[in-house]
Amino acid sequence: MTFLPTLKNENLFGKTVLVRVDLNVPLHNGAVTDTTRFLAIKETVTYLLENQAKVLLLSHFGRPQADNDSSRWDLSHSLKNLATPLEEILGCSVQFVNHFTGPAVNQALAALPPQTVLLLENIRFAPGEEANQPAFAAQLAENADLYVNEAFSCSHRAHASIEAITHYLPSVAGFHFEKEVTYLEKCLSHPHHPLVAIIGGSKVSTKLELLTNLCQKVDTLIIGGAMANTFLAAQGIDIGDSLFEPNLLPIARDILETSQATIFLPEDVITAIDLNDTQGFVQPIHSVSAGCKIFDIGPHTIQKIISILGTAQTIVWNGPLGAFEYALFEQGTVAIAKALSDCTQQGILTVAGGGDTISALKMAGVTDRLSYVSTAGGAFLEWLEGKELPGIKALLKNTKNLEFSDYSL
Repeated sequence: MTFLPTLKNENLFGKTVLVRVDLNVPLHNGAVTDTTRFLAIKETVTYLLENQAKVLLLSHFGRPQADNDSSRWDLSHSLKNLATPLEEILGCSVQFVNHFTGPAVNQALAALPPQTVLLLENIRFAPGEEANQPAFAAQLAENADLYVNEAFSCSHRAHASIEAITHYLPSVAGFHFEKEVTYLEKCLSHPHHPLVAIIGGSKVSTKLELLTNLCQKVDTLIIGGAMANTFLAAQGIDIGDSLFEPNLLPIARDILETSQATIFLPEDVITAIDLNDTQGFVQPIHSVSAGCKIFDIGPHTIQKIISILGTAQTIVWNGPLGAFEYALFEQGTVAIAKALSDCTQQGILTVAGGGDTISALKMAGVTDRLSYVSTAGGAFLEWLEGKELPGIKALLKNTKNLEFSDYSL
């Protein structure tokens, strides 16, 4: 079990706390269309304010061109646009300052009213951020007494506001960060068996390390989505005109032959000529018609997967099992999402993550009915791949925390 330094160990009264959050949220016509990441930081921000701390929020937004000259910043990436919607979610006043270091931040802090959060400008405007520059991290630290990482979703990146900053301030995990680590460890590092993983998506190439790692850790690996086509083709099965990766056939065969896990692949599928067809056809996997493409798992496969899930003690899911964005091909992914909800009610630990997976859970109306849904994206995937995340490593190595004796989650 990972032992992280936590907020609960800190005397916060009168302290200025720099909180790295992830406010990289989707916008449509200037409006935030998904407030999940705002909600994820609320507990930590509320706790800090209740304990009389001054709160600085630091985040990135998009991928703007970094420049030391602020006059050249593309302000369409400014975090100023998020202050009002953030205020509504956090339930406190949010002020914005158009920088992240120096006199502008000092002046805004000095004038900051009680129970008010100060939102700093997009950290990716600074060249030192993605370069993980120690000098820049030291400048960030000048305005704070404590650093809180509440951006697990960014913690697979060794950036200044994630890694280097911990060399200059006492550093702890936020409450949501703790929760991410706790549940991910429960589902993979210290799971109750049988452990079942469901991995979907379009390409084996994007999840090769993930599949390789899971094959050595889980009891059953269920593979769906277009990536299953590559594994089916590797077995010599005719998949019609379906999308697959010919160059990865040898690797797929190797995974199938060396996996310590039982690998389950679709046994029947929904096919069509293309995604715009108005009718799909259920076909056994050994009888896919010439000219057809696989776009979803079939009803027999759905029932087999549900049966497997019912025998599990721990389930982790990443990636849709079909082209669920199209109504004709959403049945498999939605059915499995609902099955995970049912498993959760039966006491099975269920953890899901990834953008498309979260969208599928929302489509099925079960987002809040799993044990845990990770908002982390890339960090979630890298954890599942067995990689060490710079954000976690930095908190564990932070020598400024050594005065504390217990960081147990």
